[in-house]
Amino acid sequence: MMSPLDALLGRIGTHLTKIYGKGDHSILVNQLVEAMRLREHFFEPTPFTNHWSEKDVALITYGNTIQRRGFKPLEELIEFLDSRLQESLSIVHILPYFPWTSDDGFAVSDYNSVNPELGDWSHIEKISAKYRVMSDLVVNHCSASHEWFVQFQNDEEPGMNYFFQAEPENDLSEVVRPRTSPLLRPTETPSGTKYVWCTFGHDQVDLDFSKPDLLVELVKIIRSHLDHGVSVFRLDAVAFIWKEIGTRSI
Repeated sequence: MMSPLDALLGRIGTHLTKIYGKGDHSILVNQLVEAMRLREHFFEPTPFTNHWSEKDVALITYGNTIQRRGFKPLEELIEFLDSRLQESLSIVHILPYFPWTSDDGFAVSDYNSVNPELGDWSHIEKISAKYRVMSDLVVNHCSASHEWFVQFQNDEEPGMNYFFQAEPENDLSEVVRPRTSPLLRPTETPSGTKYVWCTFGHDQVDLDFSKPDLLVELVKIIRSHLDHGVSVFRLDAVAFIWKEIGTRSI
C-alpha cells in the first residue's frame, strides 16, 4: 500500500507534468521535497477540514502603522495587539515587511529578511506565538535591486535565468495588466540588450517560472517563512506569473 508521503510525491509529479510537460520530473520532485523539508515535516492532512470560519477575525496592517520614538514599529505592533486586541483577533496580516524599493513594499529586494527599519524575525515569531501570521508572497516579480536581477544584468548565475524576456517585435497587444507604463524594460547585459517583462513597472521585474530552478528557490523562501512562524500566505499578483507570447498572459 502506498504511504501518504509517496502519494503526495506522486501528486507533485503530476502537477509538474502539467506545468512543464511530459518527462522525468523525479529529480525536481526530490529538490522540492528537500527544499520544503517534507520528509521532516510531513503529516497527513485531515480531509474536509475548513481552516477558516466566520469566527476568524483578521487585522490587516502595514508593519509601520503604529510608531513610537525609540521603538521598532513591529515592537509597537506587538504591544498594541496584546493590550487592545488580544481577545478579538485570530489572524494578523502584515503587509510586505521585507526590504523593498517601491510600490509600498511590493517591490521586494530581499525575501529572506525583515526590513530593519521595522524590526526583525524575532518580532514576527513573537506575534506568531499568539496569532496566525499572514505574509504576502510576492511571486510575480521582485525589485530591480534584488540580487537576482543584479546577476541578470551581469550575465551571472543563477539570476541570469530567472526573468521573463520578450522582444519588442513580439505581438504583445493582447496582454492584460493594470498599468499603462511600457511593458518591456530594455536592460544592458554583457551579452547584449535584453527586454525584461514588467507587469507593474520597471522597478518590478517579472520572474520566469518556466524555469524549474526558480520554483525551487520559491519553495525555499516559503519554507524559511514557515520556520519563522508564518502560517498563512497571500499570493500577490499570482494571476500574472505565467506568460505566453501572443496571449493575454493572465
